[in-house]
Amino acid sequence: MRLLGVVALGVALVGCAGRAPAPVAVIQPQDQFMDCTAIMAEVQSNNAKVQQLAADQGLKTTQNVAAGVAGIFIPVLWFGMDFQGTADKETQALQARQQYLASLAAQRRCGEPQQPPPRAVSRPRAAPKPGPVAQAPAQEESSVAADEP
Repeated sequence: MRLLGVVALGVALVGCAGRAPAPVAVIQPQDQFMDCTAIMAEVQSNNAKVQQLAADQGLKTTQNVAAGVAGIFIPVLWFGMDFQGTADKETQALQARQQYLASLAAQRRCGEPQQPPPRAVSRPRAAPKPGPVAQAPAQEESSVAADEP
């Protein structure tokens, strides 16, 4: 009965030993549609993931040391140690992805100053031609003749 309890405890601890690595793919289907803004956003997101993985790796190392030391007195705790290297594998995959994104950004010329679009050559506009000047109405001869002595 005691052996069954030790085996059950060992199985439970092995289940908590760590998660399987889930490395990110270097080339992804949406890459062909990414513009510079999307590339930079993913680079920043990947940097945050790498920082989180570094923190997880430090925690996992501490947990493994504690399980190793405690395993001297309770050997079943050694089953709880994580030897999968999840954080290392995922970090390596993210670094490879970052290198690919950097080459993609270089191909798309991200970060280079944008050239202003060429101006269309404009011709100076000529002043509008004046229209015909309206002439004053001619005075009738009768009014002119009446005024003469």
